[in-house]
Amino acid sequence: MSGDLTLPLPVAPPDARLLAGIGAAGAGAGRALGRGALYVALPLAVIAAWQGAYLAGVRPVLLPSPATVATTFWELAASGELGHHLAVSLGRVLEGFGIASALALPLGIGIGMSRTLDRATDLLIQLIKPIPPIAWIPLAILWFGIGEQPKIFIIALGAFFPVLVNTIDGIRQTDWRYVELARVLEVPRWRFVMQVVLPGALPAIMTGLRLGLMLGWICVVAAELIAASSGVGYLIMDARQLSQTDVVLVGMFTIGAMGKLLDSLLRLLERRLIVWRSDFTGT
Repeated sequence: MSGDLTLPLPVAPPDARLLAGIGAAGAGAGRALGRGALYVALPLAVIAAWQGAYLAGVRPVLLPSPATVATTFWELAASGELGHHLAVSLGRVLEGFGIASALALPLGIGIGMSRTLDRATDLLIQLIKPIPPIAWIPLAILWFGIGEQPKIFIIALGAFFPVLVNTIDGIRQTDWRYVELARVLEVPRWRFVMQVVLPGALPAIMTGLRLGLMLGWICVVAAELIAASSGVGYLIMDARQLSQTDVVLVGMFTIGAMGKLLDSLLRLLERRLIVWRSDFTGT
C-alpha cells in the first residue's frame, strides 16, 4: 500500500531523578567554585595591592614587582638552588621537631597524670618557657659549636613547649566521671591511659604538634644564622646583605608554602585519627 503514514514515536519524559541529580551536581560544583574563589580572594587582593604599590613608584629595592619575584623564583627553582636550600631547612626542621615531640609528649603525659611530677617541674618550665629561642643562640654556640647541633637545638627548643603545654592541657581535660568509673571498676592504669586519657587528649595533642611544627619553621631562620652555608634562612640572610629583595621574598614565600603544606598533612592525619570529633566551623 503506497503512501504509508508514519506516526511519530512517543518521546519519554525526562526522568525527574536524573534532572534532580544534574541540578544537585551543578549546585555542588557552584558551591565548590565559590569556596575556592573565596579561599584565594584575599591573597589575590594582596598581590593586586602589591602591584599597585609598585606601579605607584615604590623603589624596587624596597618592594620589587610580583612579576620580578615570580621570575626569580622560577630561576632559583630551575637551577636547583632553591630546592637544595629547602631540602636542607626541611631536614633540620623535621629533625628538631622530631626530637622536641619525642621529649615533650611523654613528659606532658607524665605531668598531666602526676601531681608530684607537675609540682616538681612547674617552676622550671614556667621560667624557661618565656625565653625566645633566639636568645639561646650564644649558649647553643658555646655548647655545641657551629655545626648542625646548635641549629637543631634551637629548632627543637622552639617546638618543644607548644607540644608540651598542649599535651598537658589535653590530659587535664579528661572527664572526672571517667576517672571515677575507672577507679570503681579497678581498671589498670596503663589501660585507662591508653584507652581513655590519650584518645580524649588527642585533639589538644594534635594542635600542639601543629603549633610546634609551625614554630620550628619560624625558628629555622634564627637557627641558620649560626654559621650556616645552606638553608632557606641562609638564603634570606645572604640576599639581605646583597640587597636582593626579590630573593628575600622568594625565601619567605617558600618557608610559608612549606609550612602550609606540612600543616595540611598534619590536619589530614588529625582527621584520620580523630574520626569521632565534629568541629564547629562557623556559621
